Amino acid sequence: MQIRAGYEIVYDCPAPTPMLLVLNVHPSRESDRLTPDRIEFDPPLEANLYHDMFGNTCHRILAPAGRLRISTAFVARDSGAPDEQAPETEQVPVELLPSEVLVYLLGSRYCETDRLSDAAWSLFGHVQGGSARVRAICDFVHDRVTFGYEYARPTKTAWDVYMERQGVCRDFAHLAVALCRCMNIPARYCTGYLGDIGVPPSDAPMDFSGWFEVYLGGRWYTFDARHNAPRIGRILMARGRDATDVAIATTFGSCTLGGFQVVTDQLPAEADGSVG
Repeated sequence: MQIRAGYEIVYDCPAPTPMLLVLNVHPSRESDRLTPDRIEFDPPLEANLYHDMFGNTCHRILAPAGRLRISTAFVARDSGAPDEQAPETEQVPVELLPSEVLVYLLGSRYCETDRLSDAAWSLFGHVQGGSARVRAICDFVHDRVTFGYEYARPTKTAWDVYMERQGVCRDFAHLAVALCRCMNIPARYCTGYLGDIGVPPSDAPMDFSGWFEVYLGGRWYTFDARHNAPRIGRILMARGRDATDVAIATTFGSCTLGGFQVVTDQLPAEADGSVG
């Protein structure tokens, strides 16, 4: 199947403001793009592309004073299959983990493993098997935390979510990531597009989505504590330790968000040439 995706984001800057943008589809999905995922700037400006330490595609810009509109629209191919489920497996012992995976066991800005370690071992220490533990963590977070856009705030951490029991998708992911790391299961935060494909449509405005991946049996698997069910049509944009590493825009100066719109739609079969 084919998915139409894109965004329009508007910033108002009182003065020229340096920004780092993480808005492109992840390199691992580049071969699935059927049309270019090219960032457009209005007014036009120069953007310097680079790849960060996690392999994400990033751009550096100097936003001019005034209003800046950032947008893209593209079509991507997707298998239409739900998220692959991790088989029943033991977690990899820490001493056998690849060195590049170890960073995803450590506490980070939004995932305070030190504050959650005792709770994690009390809740999940009896669960046998790595995949079984991750599913138990997802069940716990999904059942404990109430979703609502009104509960969002940029400073909310996994500990805050654990105590307040409220949040948005990134908060569900942060708490699950922190609990997995407490149990010595490498976990990394992911962000990208996730439309209402294969599920009843939501009345809520479309937004970028947050989920996470865990390292089990020598590879990474996708998990989603917010929805707690395999989903169809994820398009990965970026991975990192937590939301700090994958922020869509990191600004080095004062600016105001003047508009935000995300589109993620499955194209009709007749549009993508599919046959039933």
